[in-house]
Amino acid sequence: MLRRLMISAALVGTLLASAAANAEQFDRVGDYEIHYSAVNSSFLTPEVAQANNLQRSANRGLVNVSVRERQEDGSTRPVNASVQGHVSGLTGAQESLSFRTVHDGDATYHLAPFTLRDDEAMRFELSVRYDRNAAPEPVNFIQRFYIDR
Repeated sequence: MLRRLMISAALVGTLLASAAANAEQFDRVGDYEIHYSAVNSSFLTPEVAQANNLQRSANRGLVNVSVRERQEDGSTRPVNASVQGHVSGLTGAQESLSFRTVHDGDATYHLAPFTLRDDEAMRFELSVRYDRNAAPEPVNFIQRFYIDR
């Protein structure tokens, strides 16, 4: 149990560090914040990758989406969302993103692996449904990756 908690803490730390490195990318929609980031999966420690069944590789990336609802007291709470989308490069070839949800204490992450394209601007087009009574929110961003060889 302690080992699982340590691994979860490491995952949270890695994902938070990646969000900070990407200048805290998020969209506000009403009372909701949709946070998103994409990182090279080699940033994950082997223990975190194994515990969460994620592949670490120089040419694999990981998209992380989390949704939080702002409360009246200014705090936020995690929201379970449905995330779909794809990533494409300059050639136009699209790769569908298969998201899965990870719950960790007061955090909920929606994670999807993808194939990196070296020194190429990659366009992420996501659809985030955080409220079943509302239309999904589009979230789009472009990011360039460099593969360490």
